[in-house]
Amino acid sequence: MDLRKLKTLIDLVSDSNVSELEITEAEGKVRIVKGGGAMVQGYSLPAVPMAAAPAAVAAAPAAAPVPAAAPAAPVVTGHTVKSPMVGTFYRSASPGAKAFVELGSVVKEGDTLCIIEAMKILNEIEADKAGTVTQILGENGQAVEYGQPLFVIE
Repeated sequence: MDLRKLKTLIDLVSDSNVSELEITEAEGKVRIVKGGGAMVQGYSLPAVPMAAAPAAVAAAPAAAPVPAAAPAAPVVTGHTVKSPMVGTFYRSASPGAKAFVELGSVVKEGDTLCIIEAMKILNEIEADKAGTVTQILGENGQAVEYGQPLFVIE
């Protein structure tokens, strides 16, 4: 892809509501992301303001900026019970009811820990290991993702 065509694509993304554009041609693949880095034929370009983008394209061999280190996640000891689906996390069967488990609750394998509502269906999430609940990581009434840690059992 020639430089003029690439500049035209960058200008189009810059002047539109499009936040990302990806084009694949015989010569390679171009990915332009507004406000982020761009990918040109497998080489990452540094994030630059759109007005300076043509100059950055000419300097393609430049190294990409190093992302800031993410803060260290807290170390979780014990068995983690993760969400098997996307949905809404509930600690009890109804708004006024007692929670299925509290911190320090002793659970057996198969005991109900919480409910996840997905597509108007209430799914009971059971303990897959016996032990004591040491952490409750889900917030009542909040959305959870697939694989998100919900409980820690030791």
